[in-house]
Amino acid sequence: MGDAAGVGSIIGNAFVIDGDTIEIAGERIQLYGVDAPEDWQFCLDETGADYRCGKESSLALDAFLSASRPTRCEFAGRDRHGRYLGTCFRVDGRDVNRWLVESGHAINRENHDRGLYAAAQEMARSLRAGMWRGQSRIDGSRSVAEE
Repeated sequence: MGDAAGVGSIIGNAFVIDGDTIEIAGERIQLYGVDAPEDWQFCLDETGADYRCGKESSLALDAFLSASRPTRCEFAGRDRHGRYLGTCFRVDGRDVNRWLVESGHAINRENHDRGLYAAAQEMARSLRAGMWRGQSRIDGSRSVAEE
């Protein structure tokens, strides 16, 4: 942990923990400014049928990262669980955090940085991409996209 904190970034092959958390070289990194559903969460699609939106987010993130390795993350601090908060980039320069929101697999987490990915979220919403295609979680509470 000390080395990563000292340089402010880490580079390596990323392993997906869930839709907004990855691990590189044994370090857990919470993707800064985004919030994805948990792997166990279900959402309702456009027809009202349930699907595992959390698992879908994790799989989409894994495919996106696998297309251009390694991944570089720049740290913005730590979260309440002690994980690094980071903005991550594929080797081709694509911003992983922004892509998650643009593709509808995560939402803009306003409590981290108001508006950081607000435009990307509005684009995903208007295109009904990812979670935006559906209605709400099957437990009857608000969808992740509405939180």
